[in-house]
Amino acid sequence: MTRSSIAFVTGTSSGLGRALAERLLATGWQVHGCSRRPNDLENLHHRSCDITDYALLAETLERLVGALPKLDLVVLNAGILGRVQQLTETPMAEAKRVMETNLWANKAIMDWLYQWGRPVQQVVMISSGAAVLGNKGWGSYGLSKAALNMLAKLYAHEFPHTHITALAPGIIDTAMMVHLCEEADADTFPALRRLREARGTDAMPTPEEAAERILSILPRLTEYPSGSFVDIREILDPEAYTRLYGKPPSGN
Repeated sequence: MTRSSIAFVTGTSSGLGRALAERLLATGWQVHGCSRRPNDLENLHHRSCDITDYALLAETLERLVGALPKLDLVVLNAGILGRVQQLTETPMAEAKRVMETNLWANKAIMDWLYQWGRPVQQVVMISSGAAVLGNKGWGSYGLSKAALNMLAKLYAHEFPHTHITALAPGIIDTAMMVHLCEEADADTFPALRRLREARGTDAMPTPEEAAERILSILPRLTEYPSGSFVDIREILDPEAYTRLYGKPPSGN
């Protein structure tokens, strides 16, 4: 991309979102971001916003990117895990809270972009392997990410000039992972053991490393049909992808 390339990233106050914004800025992009908490990255055009407050979200988007001529990249990164617990023990209010952030807020952003009507070259919705693996304990999160995958597929019909991907970025050593590796019950929820074994290895990169990997494969994502779910391991580590999903990469 050239120095005139423009990106919009959600959830830029910490973790992967902050790392993506930082890396894009370092490589000459103009970056606009929003998050609930403040962000002190130099040269980032940032506004604080709860993306589930739809009136505030529309106002924030208008002020943040409304005057721009285009967006070369949109990364819908903001999301929440919710509690790792039995689905039968998950209160409806908790499931709705996770779905509101991980699905409906992203629909609201896509709808705003549609009405905005200016060129959007590529949209990456941050998904998860939890969307398809169905591991015990990941109920609200898995449901929300599975729905996000379908959101990407459906919007591919309505944004014919935009390439959309639901991307599983792999496991990343963020604050969320601290909870999963140190506090959650791995005996009750066996999928947590894989996370604990990966911590401190190349299989669980830092947010900065993960951001670098994601940005490096952006051109490769456009080789898949718009609306596809892609796990980054399918591109960068086919053996790990095969172990995780029990099938080889598609070969795209």
